[in-house]
Amino acid sequence: MPQSVASVTLKPGKDQSLRRLHPWVFSGAIGRMQGEVVEGQVVAVHAHNGELLGHGHYAPGSIAVRMLSFGPEAALIDADFWVEKLRNAYQLRHSLGLTGQGSTNVYRLVHAEGDGVPGLIIDVYGDVAVVQAHSAGMYLARPHIAAALRQAVPGLKAIYDKSSETVPQKAAPGAQNDYLFGQSSGQEHVVQENGHQFAVDWETGQKTGFFIDQRDNRALLARYAPGRRVLNTFCYTGGFSVYALQAGAELVHSVDASKRAIELTNRNAELSGLADRHEAYAQDVFAFLKDRHNQYDLIVLDPPAFAKHLSARHNALMGYKRLNVAGIKQIAPGGLLFTFSCSQVVSMELFEGAIMAAAIEAGRPARILHRLTQPADHPVSLFHPEGEYLKGLVLAVD
Repeated sequence: MPQSVASVTLKPGKDQSLRRLHPWVFSGAIGRMQGEVVEGQVVAVHAHNGELLGHGHYAPGSIAVRMLSFGPEAALIDADFWVEKLRNAYQLRHSLGLTGQGSTNVYRLVHAEGDGVPGLIIDVYGDVAVVQAHSAGMYLARPHIAAALRQAVPGLKAIYDKSSETVPQKAAPGAQNDYLFGQSSGQEHVVQENGHQFAVDWETGQKTGFFIDQRDNRALLARYAPGRRVLNTFCYTGGFSVYALQAGAELVHSVDASKRAIELTNRNAELSGLADRHEAYAQDVFAFLKDRHNQYDLIVLDPPAFAKHLSARHNALMGYKRLNVAGIKQIAPGGLLFTFSCSQVVSMELFEGAIMAAAIEAGRPARILHRLTQPADHPVSLFHPEGEYLKGLVLAVD
């Protein structure tokens, strides 16, 4: 990727966040633009006095530049840049024990700002990497990213691009998901997570095919599941359900509005060899929770993001409260509630407040046993706290 000569210059006093290595430049901070600046282009970012602050991808909108390198010696965004970034990401996952071992072969390789590449997600499923570009710049960089992946990650047999749902449509009209390297095997792809088997469909499934970010929280649930009656709501492919079954739950019920999700959950229960203790329901969760009083002594509430933008935060908090009122009312005395939010704009403090309000409305005493977050392969940059999106609580409900 040749280095662009286009540049943006910030207004006086608007360079402090970049000097603190925050990776976003907001449109209101830009004083002027030079050269032909188009969406997805790499631009140089200068302070008002002309000092080079770094390089990043330009996009029209509130976040105008997502920074890729910082400082007067900022790296050029070329092929070597991508190789270095992906090798660094791989080495971190290797140090976490997520690569090269049989019990787990699914992990997040690149987590956007957390790995210094805003707008890029890469998940690894065995010998296949799945790429999602969330910005025009990352979408245009896919050939370089794919080439760097083949150098950085040993044993890859395929790279699948699943960006059509995430890249801005105006920047990539007609974007289609396809293999950037290799091809589909045409067979069911089964991965391992902590020794549990899961069938993953990255071509047609949600996100990249599996909710990798709940790995540690699923392992925690397994500690509490033996002998309990477990309800897993918004189950998607049944991650929590499989862990509960393998841990010795008395029974596990899985609920999701998507019939395809229920099919995948049932398949994963079969792979566990314990499908006789599992039932799945393609049903609205709120409707299902009615009249289930005391049927379960461990309930998982793991809904999709209720708010993707700040303007929707209040309604999201009301949604979390409503959902948790339903769950807390129905759980058996002495039960455990695993409740989550993956809405980035909802902080842990606000989420905890919504759950407290739900417990008050439900009229049930509750104690916090654990505060939960995303695993280490979803790192949060110290300079970009907004990257901490997943939060959860484990409550003991009297």
